[in-house]
Amino acid sequence: MTDAPWWTSAVVYQVYPRSFADSTGDGVGDLVGITSRLDHLQRLGVDVVWLSPIYRSPQADNGYDISDYQDVDPVFGTLEDFDRLLAEVHDRGMRLVMDLVVNHTSDEHPWFVESRSSADNPKRDWYWWRPAREPFTAGEPGAEPTNWESFFSGPAWTLDEATGEYYLHLFDRKQPDLNWENPEVRAAVHEMMRWWLDRGVDGFRMDVINFISKDPALPDGATTGTGGLGNGFPHFATGPRVHEFIREITREVFAGREGSFLTVGEMPGVTWEDARLFTDPKRGELDMVFQFEHVSLDHGPGGKFDPKPLDLRDLKASLGRWQTALSDAGWNSLYWNNHDQPRVVSRYGDGSRDSATALATVLHLHRGTPYVYQGEELGMTNAPFAGVEDLRDVESLNHYDRAVAAGQDPEEVLRALRAMGRDNARTPMQWDGGEQAGFTDGVPWIAVNPNHTRINAAAQYDDPDSVFHHYRELIELRHTRAVVALGDFTMLLAEHPHVYAYERSLDGTRLLVVANLHGTEQVVDVAPEWTGADLVLSNTDGHEIVAGRVTLQPWAALVLDLSEGPR
Repeated sequence: MTDAPWWTSAVVYQVYPRSFADSTGDGVGDLVGITSRLDHLQRLGVDVVWLSPIYRSPQADNGYDISDYQDVDPVFGTLEDFDRLLAEVHDRGMRLVMDLVVNHTSDEHPWFVESRSSADNPKRDWYWWRPAREPFTAGEPGAEPTNWESFFSGPAWTLDEATGEYYLHLFDRKQPDLNWENPEVRAAVHEMMRWWLDRGVDGFRMDVINFISKDPALPDGATTGTGGLGNGFPHFATGPRVHEFIREITREVFAGREGSFLTVGEMPGVTWEDARLFTDPKRGELDMVFQFEHVSLDHGPGGKFDPKPLDLRDLKASLGRWQTALSDAGWNSLYWNNHDQPRVVSRYGDGSRDSATALATVLHLHRGTPYVYQGEELGMTNAPFAGVEDLRDVESLNHYDRAVAAGQDPEEVLRALRAMGRDNARTPMQWDGGEQAGFTDGVPWIAVNPNHTRINAAAQYDDPDSVFHHYRELIELRHTRAVVALGDFTMLLAEHPHVYAYERSLDGTRLLVVANLHGTEQVVDVAPEWTGADLVLSNTDGHEIVAGRVTLQPWAALVLDLSEGPR
């Protein structure tokens, strides 16, 4: 694996700072708290720490609304605290990647404060400003420049009373979109990125980076049926200049710089055809992308808050398609969880230890770079939010208000939010079985999941059958077996509704991964030669293979090795 990029055999761990570890007792996680828990990550064996935003922010969207890119928000600590964290990460042989949020800023960022101060301010064109749609007067219903709907509900335009024009915000009204058509904007972003690299960070995860190039004509979108609003997605996602802008980042920020870095682009709606372009090394854009196809398969006709049961055949078709598409150019990111997704063990599993480890086995042995979201390695589950007062996420709160106002049953709305809301990922990290799960000595900003008394790190460290130990073994396989990092991928049993199976192969080494992702026993047939293969890893004793027939108890997963010569 020496000729392959370092990140092909690496595993990334995402830290959501607000919910990871609180050192001050104010109920909010912070940088000193993260530093105090780095031994957990070293023990797990991960290679990269990805920090969700820690920049100065009004926290309208939990830090994804940035008011100063070159300072740490006081709720998380200081730049000195960050420098110590970075040094401790490096001392443990790990790297640190920052979350880069440059599609939009906070409306309290000095750039936007200047931009909105007058229609002729030099920074006016740093953001997307437009007058009211003719023949409307500004402020009238329907006067917004386009009919685009915000991701957080309602129009994607807000009127600035002082100047009489509207500004674009694809997300919250406090998150105005930067105008990347303006070269001054791009130069300012490049300078900021170089500043963080000079400080010693090892790369960036780039938030919704495929939104930075919009169709300058800003046409209306097809009507969604929500209050006359439309879908602007085709006009701002993977726009006409996005490849140019990202190549410019590579050239202006990374070219000629000593060191090896990681660049990851979060790209909602990206296709595999686009991903090949973004991640082909010859093009000088990104190392890998986050795509959302596989985490949208349980969305119903009404979107993510209208969930439907997952059909495993759809999941296999999706992940298999991406494995094939990026096999000879580009690279996959592998993930179940992040700060925007509900917990996979509750979403695609049954909440049990066995389903957590089965899902982990399936994901981690694909070709690509796996991402572990905090608590995933413990089997942390969705939270039992009793009412809307327990929620904190702006997306969920906005959806609840609008859905109930439109006549939906409040309990039905809340049921969907319990299943799919982002707050599920944001409950505090479960370090131990104490009152606040070892997260804080104070009152946490969002309630700790009551199941922390049985699902926590302290209870799993010395348990060889724990979820934590299983993740350690999966990570070690990627570090030590070239076939896991670089081998070819072949999907098996594509039409089976409950069993996920595939083969990996490289230079005479072959691995078979078979997992029952269902709560009933399953029996499947594989090639008879696998009967005598070596067992590399399993999550339970509930499996048997005789003459090529594999019997799997509920949520049983196994990995077999059938190799020629040294492994």
